[in-house]
Amino acid sequence: MPSPARVTPPFSPAIEHFALDRSVVFLNHGSFGSVPVAVAAEQERWQRRMESEPIRWFVSELEPALDAARERMAAFVGCDADGFAFVANATAGVSTVARSLDLKPGDELLTSTHEYNACNNALCHVARHSGAAVVSVPLPYPVTGPDEIVSLLTAAVTARTRFVLVSHITSPTGLVLPVERLIPALRAAARVAGAERMEIMVDGAHVPAHLPVKVGQLACDYYTGNFHKWLCAPKGSAFLWVAPDKRQAVHPLVISHGANADRPSRTRFRLEFDFLGSMDYSPFLATPAAIDFLAGLHPNGVWGAVNHCRGMVAQAREHLADLLGTASPAPPEMFGTMAAVLLPPHDGDRTARLLARPTAYHDALQDRLVERWGLQVPVIRMAELPPRPGVVAVPQPAGPSGVARWVRLSAAIYNHPEQYRYLGRALQAELAEEARL
Repeated sequence: MPSPARVTPPFSPAIEHFALDRSVVFLNHGSFGSVPVAVAAEQERWQRRMESEPIRWFVSELEPALDAARERMAAFVGCDADGFAFVANATAGVSTVARSLDLKPGDELLTSTHEYNACNNALCHVARHSGAAVVSVPLPYPVTGPDEIVSLLTAAVTARTRFVLVSHITSPTGLVLPVERLIPALRAAARVAGAERMEIMVDGAHVPAHLPVKVGQLACDYYTGNFHKWLCAPKGSAFLWVAPDKRQAVHPLVISHGANADRPSRTRFRLEFDFLGSMDYSPFLATPAAIDFLAGLHPNGVWGAVNHCRGMVAQAREHLADLLGTASPAPPEMFGTMAAVLLPPHDGDRTARLLARPTAYHDALQDRLVERWGLQVPVIRMAELPPRPGVVAVPQPAGPSGVARWVRLSAAIYNHPEQYRYLGRALQAELAEEARL
């Protein structure tokens, strides 16, 4: 039944630009983002242009429009446009690279327990069909700092390591991993181990308009990121960047006309990735409008808006940790506009009863926050993070008993500090109820 304490705390004035349900306290921008009305209108404009004369559109108008959008977006994420390809989402970017790898039996694909489940599934798929193995490194949470992450991942590199997938910002925890340090450290570990064919991919699903990034300067082989999350672009807009020496070997998931097109003025990479057949390209074409929208919301442009949100989530993180009596799970510099706050632990028996409760989300507590309080915020538990059967797990020291849970906060331009205080009151009430189980 609804909580008698349920209220609707205010959104910021920026909510007027979004179609979000005002009766829901939306603190989960990090999962799917939200498209501003103006950006949705720009997408619709491109769709109307396509439908006004479809033949002309696909034959003569689409390619130059994509070229312009690609140049703008490649500049935004700091890479060359020649190696930039639009893809539907970061999972598609990871799958594209994984399916293009020349794997041999015994090769190892190195990932971690904080990597996104769908991307780990992509690695498992190619491993099953090639005889390779997925090696999953358990990353702790809480974490002492960047050094611990670098140490754990580099220690897992062996002579058989063929591919490393590492998140720039982890999905379950919102941790900003030190990829600028990690990539050269992984290269050094590969040289010591004799992993001569090792390639590195960064999963930057949460990075565009969350962190400033210069993808072309990271010295990775592949990078993918979503525009539909923090940039507030339409769903179905993301990018994949491939280093120059890898482009001939990487092919899109959909093989279409570009595979045998004969146009010397365009590279094979461009021909294959730019046209995948009859589909709606409007999410890609409307994405530059999302940059303009965010830039117009703050006197200091896009990064002024981002820094405003980062400060809001930092205050919310400290407030909730104090309220719940839990320690900070990581140094402040390892969080951006998304952060996970640990929930108080339960004893083993109560944990077993809690985990047995049915849930439509990650945890039954999340169901109750949605149904009783109108709060849309993810509750994540460590029980879901260890590797699945068939995946090689790197040994780790024994940790505390029970299951760690945390609530992952997002701060978008439409959120208001009072919404996080309301979340704190709801968590206190629901955790008190759990304690009576």
